[in-house]
Amino acid sequence: MIDRNLARGLFLAAIALAFGLGALRYPIGDFSRAGAGLFPLMVSGLLLLIAVATVVRSRLVRNGPPFGFNPVNIALLLSSLCAFALVSRVLNMTAGIVALVFISGFAGTAGYSIVRNLKVSVGLFLVALAFQKLLGLSLNLY
Repeated sequence: MIDRNLARGLFLAAIALAFGLGALRYPIGDFSRAGAGLFPLMVSGLLLLIAVATVVRSRLVRNGPPFGFNPVNIALLLSSLCAFALVSRVLNMTAGIVALVFISGFAGTAGYSIVRNLKVSVGLFLVALAFQKLLGLSLNLY
């Protein structure tokens, strides 16, 4: 019987392998002169390590939570991603981040909290701002 932790680990491993193998099609370079494939390869490698740890943990801890499938939560998360893309295109990325967080918050199990959603939105905005200022990415934040 498959539990939630095993399913999570296998899914993360599949995502990591898909992006890692896709990154190999681009030049990797080295750390002093990174190619286009270096960053996605590094991130997918870290994700694969997390996936392996999750799978190992799921085998060591018995009676893990059962695997469940909730189509309402999946629909909420997909709609929050669509709202992020649409609002970011029409208004700006900051409003898109807020829409993403507040819509996806309905899928949570800890209860809906406006204060928590505001904190997460501010955190994601600060990460996007750091990407814009420090990495020079062209993000429409304002």
